[in-house]
Amino acid sequence: MKVSRLAVLAAFALVSSAARASGTVQLTNGGSSSPQAAVIGGDAITATEFDDGLGDDDDDLVFFNGGGNADHAAGVRGLVNRSIAQASGAGREGHDSGRALSNPQVVSSFDGVNFFDQRFSNNGNQFSVEPPDQGLCAGNGFVVESANDVMKIFDSQGHLLVGPVDLNTFYKYPPAINRALNPLQFGPSITDPSCYFDPELHRFFHLVLTLDRANPTTQNLSGKNHLDIAVSDSANPTGSWTIFKLPVQNDGTDGTPNHGCVVGPGAGPFTPGPCLGDYPHIGADENGIFLTTNEFDLAGPFFHGAQIYGISKAALTSHAPVVNAVIFNTGDTDDSPVAGFTVWPAQSPDQGSWAHQGHGTEFLLSSDAVFNDSNTSTELMVWSLTNTRSLNSATPALVLNATAAAVAQYGVPPRSDQKAGDLPLRDCIPDAVCRVQIGATARRNDPESKLDSNDSRMQQVSFTKNLLWGALDTAVTVGGVVKAGIAFFVLDPRNGAISTQGTVAVANNNVTYQAIGVTSEGRGVMAFTLVGGDHFPSAAFVGLDARSGAGPVHVAAEGAGPQDGFTGYQPFSARPRWGDYGAAAADGDSVWIASEYIGQTCNFNEYLAAPLGTCGGTRAALGNWDTRISRVQPGEHDGD
Repeated sequence: MKVSRLAVLAAFALVSSAARASGTVQLTNGGSSSPQAAVIGGDAITATEFDDGLGDDDDDLVFFNGGGNADHAAGVRGLVNRSIAQASGAGREGHDSGRALSNPQVVSSFDGVNFFDQRFSNNGNQFSVEPPDQGLCAGNGFVVESANDVMKIFDSQGHLLVGPVDLNTFYKYPPAINRALNPLQFGPSITDPSCYFDPELHRFFHLVLTLDRANPTTQNLSGKNHLDIAVSDSANPTGSWTIFKLPVQNDGTDGTPNHGCVVGPGAGPFTPGPCLGDYPHIGADENGIFLTTNEFDLAGPFFHGAQIYGISKAALTSHAPVVNAVIFNTGDTDDSPVAGFTVWPAQSPDQGSWAHQGHGTEFLLSSDAVFNDSNTSTELMVWSLTNTRSLNSATPALVLNATAAAVAQYGVPPRSDQKAGDLPLRDCIPDAVCRVQIGATARRNDPESKLDSNDSRMQQVSFTKNLLWGALDTAVTVGGVVKAGIAFFVLDPRNGAISTQGTVAVANNNVTYQAIGVTSEGRGVMAFTLVGGDHFPSAAFVGLDARSGAGPVHVAAEGAGPQDGFTGYQPFSARPRWGDYGAAAADGDSVWIASEYIGQTCNFNEYLAAPLGTCGGTRAALGNWDTRISRVQPGEHDGD
């Protein structure tokens, strides 16, 4: 099925139904790797700062060696993390969630990876990248955090053990860009890292989307793209890992099914081409690892449905040379009971939380506001994969079920405004001398950017005590003003019964890109970014309870200044990006949370000091994002 507007997918009946997988795809063992800290260095800024295959605008085409209009493609940076929402939806009434002075308790809090790490790792052979999609996992006394495209590993006290590690090197590829060579050479494009620690096997799983180049001397893409899955060989993530590759171009090559993706601009003409496995995420039950993607044309305008892959955990940890993955295509009515977009698989805090019914069950959640012309919805899709025990057999026979659960209205949120502050990159663009140094092609007097607030897609999902916990960004009206808020849901996936639901909102401010972690005792923490008239982008959270909902807002780290990155300004971009997802990970009686925030500020004169744009090593010329990692003990729910 090819669609340019998700409303078409509403033709799928939103009723409980089931389907079996269409087939299998093989993962191949790519050998062993280990995280090695990369040397920080390189020039402050060069003529080639952007990976043109991994950008920020939702255009029709990208650099692709297999076809397309090259003149059009040369200006495109819109391949990954695509959205389908056309506008924001109506905001439902909310109330100010307020600020808290007590429970839950922050045990420790420290900075993770940042834009400086991203740009200058591996001797500066990295691109300037926004947004910092974030993966976090924790276990056995370790915390692993990654964002586009670097990783750091900490101990549970926040001490840095290894990092920053550039992901191209970790996954055994050439550098993202080798600036020492003439002509320049380019390694594969890596994006969308996710991470998971398995509480039974005591292994770390790390996931990225990788896009291959047509040849190493251009940024053109070959069309082939794959999920790379690194599995730690022990409970110590600083040691060796085994890497597997799962092809996801789904055009009939490399053993993939053919999903009918095309190459061409929005109005055509079209020719057959590769698909893109966008926005991958990872969940697990006792038997399997479950990966999901949003499938688009790699170089065309159509969405083809979410893809769900089921893989045996035992096979991955056995270092087998070849591992089978079961695939479900939710864009195919013969393969899926309903349509899916960002179908997020659940993670559980311990092995006692997994669902054993149906010979093993993995639950997933998705939203559908972007299916509707109003950009609002009163339904969530509750998915289940049953018979996951069969993943360990020669003939896996998983069954995919889906049911619509009635919930309070949610809708696509507006962009998030920021508190006024120093914006030295913005001020550089109209300056005749400075703009030449950063590669700005024209004088622009840009306003302070409003941040992307996501599109009401489901974010991180947890399953424990027979309940699913999920949340999404939504439009919310507080004091008569529409802002970006968070809608959260705790429900029984067996019957759709709602245990609790509600919104988190802060008057005169926005809350975005949330992630929920839940302990085995059913105590939840939801992380997010707090930004608006009163707060520079800040790392914040609330406690969550399955009966009484969300408590007041806590700030783990107050922002020091506004976001000042290239995606917020013309002529670089027209879509001001923010972290496309945060992260949370349960660890015993605590929850580790990670969110994007801005931990630095500097004025224009400080920005001009050599090396240009680094402001004393706190940022790079084209961006200033940071991440904040906090360990939170949920404690007793303190309510409103």
